Amino acid sequence: MRVMALSEVADYLGVSRQRAAILVDRPDFPAPIDTLTVGRIWDAADVRAYAERRGRRLADSEGGDA
Repeated sequence: MRVMALSEVADYLGVSRQRAAILVDRPDFPAPIDTLTVGRIWDAADVRAYAERRGRRLADSEGGDA
């Protein structure tokens, strides 16, 4: 299993860390699999599936449906 912390999530999704911090708190974002000293971590496969479902519409403004 590969994992991602917030920085890796941001890099993968092509958004800033600030935008990623907003996205990971959304109810439709996958739940973290654990919390370590670096923060929450996610299963990379879950993050990839989320990006596929979202159609890469992730950098939209905070309003709207992103």
